[in-house]
Amino acid sequence: MPLILTHGLTRFYLRSSEPLGTIKKFGLLIIGWFFIVLGIFGLFLPILQGILFILIGLAILSSRSEIIKRFLRHLEERYPHHYERVEVWKEKIRNFFKKD
Repeated sequence: MPLILTHGLTRFYLRSSEPLGTIKKFGLLIIGWFFIVLGIFGLFLPILQGILFILIGLAILSSRSEIIKRFLRHLEERYPHHYERVEVWKEKIRNFFKKD
């Protein structure tokens, strides 16, 4: 039976039949939301790159959430340059977790 976490309008499905372990799934959620929060702080602090951190967080969470996947499709249509950056980060994250 899948574990469903809800945060606002976003639903995250954690199924045990997928290749990632439960700890990695929770790790992805925590890291993804950490980058989004860091990005929000970065919008107001001149030291941090806010948009970059938000895009990294969205790339991490897109593997878990349908709403974020839809948002990224919209981003691809409207801002193709930013979407390319998200895709590069998604590939880097996938490669990082495949090393285990």
